[in-house]
Amino acid sequence: MIDMTRIEEAVNNFKSGYNCSSAVVRAYAEDFGMDKELAVRAMEGFGGGIGRMRKTCGAVSGVVFLAGLKLSSGDECDQQNRAKLYATVQDMIHEFESMNGSSECGDLLMGIRIDNSTPTPEKRTEGYYKKRPCAGCVEDCARIVEKYLVGI
Repeated sequence: MIDMTRIEEAVNNFKSGYNCSSAVVRAYAEDFGMDKELAVRAMEGFGGGIGRMRKTCGAVSGVVFLAGLKLSSGDECDQQNRAKLYATVQDMIHEFESMNGSSECGDLLMGIRIDNSTPTPEKRTEGYYKKRPCAGCVEDCARIVEKYLVGI
């Protein structure tokens, strides 16, 4: 059963200033054995499509991180478990892509003029949130976490 509270928390995290990756992971951190501050610190560099380079969507990176926390055996020789983890990650990313057309930040922001020549994030304003699909991507990723990783 989907926990709307966690989904709303992830979106609220983003809207309160956390980047896309941190927003998703922070909402689930304690459920996956990590404190929220450490989760934010671990995921900070993945925002903006990895360091604001517009590569893999940070929210998607957060989902992959949570999948590792939940599904990895931690045994480097456990190839069978790793294959199951990779299959789940692929399923989750394919689902995100079917919902959004891509898992690449630059593609998701297509049509929005963004100066990514600097690593400095844009100031969060009402206009920032209106023009970007990021809150929706965070929500979609939280729904995917609920579907694939929560309660298993």
